[in-house]
Order: sequence, then C-alpha cells, then structure tokens
Amino acid sequence: MCEGVDRPGTLHAITTVILAHSGNITGIEIPERGERARVHVEIDLPSGADIDRLVADLRALDVLAQVEIVPTMAEVYGKRIIVVGGGAQVGQVALGAISEADRHNIRGEKISIDTIPIVGEQTLAAAVRAVARLPRAVALVLAGALMGGEITAAVEEVRRHGILVVSLNMAGSAPKAADLIVSDPVQAGVMAVMAVARTASFDIARQRGRTY
Repeated sequence: MCEGVDRPGTLHAITTVILAHSGNITGIEIPERGERARVHVEIDLPSGADIDRLVADLRALDVLAQVEIVPTMAEVYGKRIIVVGGGAQVGQVALGAISEADRHNIRGEKISIDTIPIVGEQTLAAAVRAVARLPRAVALVLAGALMGGEITAAVEEVRRHGILVVSLNMAGSAPKAADLIVSDPVQAGVMAVMAVARTASFDIARQRGRTY
C-alpha cells in the first residue's frame, strides 16, 4: 500500500520502480483520493527478488509519504460471488450464500458475497457485464422474476470470460443462458458457493445445464 500526493505522475513513478525490480502488476486500486491518495498495488516478483530493496526504492520517491506491505485482497477477501436483481430475491440468495460461505470459510476458504438490488433491463445488463471486470469475481447469481433481452446477451458475454452464472428459475430467456438454474433462492446461493469453493465436493461441470 502506497500513500502520497495525489497528482499526475504519482502512479507512473510507482510503476517505474516496480518495473525496475522486474515486478508484474497483477492488480491495482486507488481506494482514496483527494489532497493525498492511497494506492493498493498487487505484484508478482521473480524468485529471489529483494523485497526490502523494492520497498526502500518506493519509499525514496518524493511523491510517497508511506509504503507498507499488506496482504492481497485475494488473501483477505478471497473469491467474490455477485448477486444482482430484485431486492427480495437478492436478500434470500444472499442468505443462502453467506450461510454456506461461512461454513467453508471457517475451514480455510475465502469467499465473500457482494449484492446489489437493482431493476431495469439496461441497468441489470450493465451490472452483469461489469462482473467480468470486477477483481476476484468468479460467480454471478441472477435473482429476480423476469430477465431477458439484453440481460441474456450480457450473461453469455460474462460466461465467455469464465464467470459462473447461476440463475433463479424465472420468466424470460436469461435463465437458459446460465450455467445452472435453481428454483429456491436460498438454495441458489448455497449452490453458487459450493460451485466455487475448493473445500466443497461439488462438480459444476456435471451439473451445468440442469434445473433444480
């Protein structure tokens, strides 16, 4: 985590130092901006890299006031499951997903659940497409009573990016584009977690295309 002045060139200075140490940036976020900025940069370093030297070189930059090594977001929050759709259904899916994630997380897994209750075809389609751009997102649950049209096209797109899609058994064409259709919203949340948890005995490849 780097903290320093918020001005043009700060990010360039940080990445230049990382490049000089042959670091490969795997993730970057700017969680705070204003008079000062905080930049969270995740990097892979080659075997034998001098981490202390890298930190010292970053601290030597005049644009940075503080540099700290922190765990990656994957280490802290793990895989992300995104639940979108109508408020009541989203709440029930989240109930199942959070309960199941808790069961796996206490055994060493790291799975977090994000929700956003929204309606409207274009709004939902944009939310679905955005999942492919979210760091650590591995699965999407569609929770609603009717989804189709542009939402269906968006589901097909994110699946091509490797995102698992679970849909409630609802009206419209979107469910048929999903990997799995589940009628009960609580169970949909449970199965979404089971499908991505390494601590679960659940093979999504054998379930893909089924309706429960």
